[in-house]
Amino acid sequence: MKLSTGDRWDLIDKISKETVTFGAYKHTLKDAIGELTVKPMTGIPVAIAIMYGFWSMFGSFAGFFTDGFFVRLFDAYWLPWLQEVFPGQGGWLYAIMVDAGGIESGEFVLSSNCLESFGVLTSGLFVAIGVVLPAIIIFYLMLALLEDIGYMPRLAVLLDTVLHRVGLHGYAIVPTILSLGCNVPGVTATRILETKKQRFIMMTLLAIFIPCGAQIGIMQDVVPDLMGWILLYLIIGYFIFGYILNKIVPGKAPEFLIDVPPYRRPMPSNIGKKVGGRVRGFFMIAIPFVLIGCALVGILYQLGVIQFLGDMLAPVFVGWFGVPAETAGPLIAAFLRKDLAVAQLSVIEMTKYQMITAVVLVSIYFPCVATFAMMLKEGWKELLGSLAVLTVVVFAYGGLIHLIGKLLGVA
Repeated sequence: MKLSTGDRWDLIDKISKETVTFGAYKHTLKDAIGELTVKPMTGIPVAIAIMYGFWSMFGSFAGFFTDGFFVRLFDAYWLPWLQEVFPGQGGWLYAIMVDAGGIESGEFVLSSNCLESFGVLTSGLFVAIGVVLPAIIIFYLMLALLEDIGYMPRLAVLLDTVLHRVGLHGYAIVPTILSLGCNVPGVTATRILETKKQRFIMMTLLAIFIPCGAQIGIMQDVVPDLMGWILLYLIIGYFIFGYILNKIVPGKAPEFLIDVPPYRRPMPSNIGKKVGGRVRGFFMIAIPFVLIGCALVGILYQLGVIQFLGDMLAPVFVGWFGVPAETAGPLIAAFLRKDLAVAQLSVIEMTKYQMITAVVLVSIYFPCVATFAMMLKEGWKELLGSLAVLTVVVFAYGGLIHLIGKLLGVA
């Protein structure tokens, strides 16, 4: 006999009444706090406060180690040493591995910092170790702390109604937050969702609208005053296109049952294992792709491929997206390394709104190589579907952002 959803819940209620007995219960302060954090009236302000504290700690910790230690180490010692000892200054191998530099008055001029040198051993290592690693460590430390305390299930319950609007349920917040560290574990975490429809929607939204820790770290370093607007556009796009996908993608988005444990004291051993495992994953998966992506970008620049594609697509970027023609090259290179693309955009002269548009385009552009490979592992049909959605979103949302800028008179 096939039961409807309502009949199933009635059966569950009947079985529970016959099998579950309740003893004496004493309402504690911990229980009261737990209830307050799942009720919308009190839970939403608490969630906002926690997320604000999360990102404040993230920015302060990452900025302290990046600007206070790694920038000095790489720019004052590592870069000058490599520029001096690496052979073939001005050649193609030197440009790819150490410093692409520039030409002034017919002479080759070395870069003054690792972020602008775009070499595998300079920009590649600086981005991976100096920018992303501190951000990843504090991000996963804070996330593990929230998980161990028992807050994440409550956040899932709190956001369940909102995420149902985009065909997901509350636990979709887990891959979403994981992707803010790295999209690769975020895509892997979509397996916790029950149906193919939910996994497809989640994977697609992660690939398009969720910037990884590497990109966020670079954004915070080069365009900190614009991050709020950039993230706002990405959040709005997440829900707009999630809602559309929920309407057009066939399948069901069922309810979910989740165990909400009481708040507990975090265990340092648990947190250490979680952070250690995720950081090891970053070293094994993300860093090799950062360096490989950096090398491929350098090779394509040296062969003139990115310049050719940039010149060919420049009218589209200028006319449809409203960004300078010079941004075409970095936006094309974003397929290989989004973080380096943001760094390249930061040295191009443009208005603040154009910079917001350009960085948003980098975010909603093709996923980075590592994420691309993980999506392919999840299924080639799902990957092709996600890429089709992505292509439509890039042109539709990019054009809409430009239109909004023109209407406001800031584009």
